[in-house]
Amino acid sequence: MSDFSDRLRIIAQFSPDEADKIKDILFGRLNSRLARWSPDQVELELSVKERDTPSQRTILECWIAKMPRFVATSTEQEIDTALVEVRDDLWNQINREVTKAESARKR
Repeated sequence: MSDFSDRLRIIAQFSPDEADKIKDILFGRLNSRLARWSPDQVELELSVKERDTPSQRTILECWIAKMPRFVATSTEQEIDTALVEVRDDLWNQINREVTKAESARKR
């Protein structure tokens, strides 16, 4: 497991025995996107609101030094699918911000 997985806070409504599976799903792909920063520059927080209800919402927030806060959400009821959705949404948000910053530097 990467050092980035140690930067993840998992908030209530997830059981402790879900932590390893959560980290496997999230960090399989996120590690490569976060690799340009050191782990101490990254904070992540995962929460699920109203779990097991029709209005369930999974939220992955990310704070990276000198970057805006990123918030990825999913309304998918199946938690594994929701984790994939927030992971991919976060990946895309970070990618867009990095591309935008690199484009601005080239001007």
